[in-house]
Amino acid sequence: MNFKSMLVLSAVAFCAACQTVETTKESAVGVNRSQHMMVSADAVNQSADKAYKDVLAQAQKQNALDRDPATVERVKKIASRLIPATGALRPDAPGWKWEMHVLSSKEVNAWCMPGGKIAVYTGLIDQLKPTDGELAAVMGHEIGHALREHGREQASQQMLEQLGVGLLGAATGVNTQLAQTIADVTISLPHSRQQETEADRVGVELMARAGYDPHEAVSLWDKMSKLGGSQPPQFLSTHPANASRIADVKQDADKVMSLYQAATKGGSASAGK
Repeated sequence: MNFKSMLVLSAVAFCAACQTVETTKESAVGVNRSQHMMVSADAVNQSADKAYKDVLAQAQKQNALDRDPATVERVKKIASRLIPATGALRPDAPGWKWEMHVLSSKEVNAWCMPGGKIAVYTGLIDQLKPTDGELAAVMGHEIGHALREHGREQASQQMLEQLGVGLLGAATGVNTQLAQTIADVTISLPHSRQQETEADRVGVELMARAGYDPHEAVSLWDKMSKLGGSQPPQFLSTHPANASRIADVKQDADKVMSLYQAATKGGSASAGK
């Protein structure tokens, strides 16, 4: 069986096992891409719940969990505004079992696991010194990954890669490590950058709906781009905060200003675009 036939066989197997889903409603900033999943949402959420508990347990052992009550309260207050705004994109999301904790670490990072499990690192706060709006931009970005189920999507892509590498190696005897590298650069990396762009856009919309000036996302990414010089922080490892990204965020912020104005005037920011 030749290389082309193996790729076709892999694609057929993938299509047979996956489902096309619409994780979020069409947004004000144009995130409406359909996604293909091989892994169930329940399986991913259960795995995320266990992983989150493991992270918290490890942090607790290291005396690195929620050490500063004021910072924890700040993160929870911002989350309490962002979470209701998720309903405009996913009606089920406000009802997720949301959790948020602060981990003491010099790393400039934050994340949100599937199902709404948030962590913010003190290194991000200490080094960026973000305003509440800028911190909302970070958290909104990470929540965007969860709303779009990017973790589930990546797991599905890895299953496809493993399937393709296994079939190719069995049929041709090629170096599986090289085949995996090829799969990484042709499948994983482009999607990863696309997911980062989607998270940027969703994050800007969420913060606007929550009553945070979306243009503070621009200042946030500007700070990120300057941090570390030529070596961006881990938070930006798959999508460096360059001039193009900042320009895109500014454009998206302009699009959602009406949502921000409605939210700050006491109107409904969940309707209209």
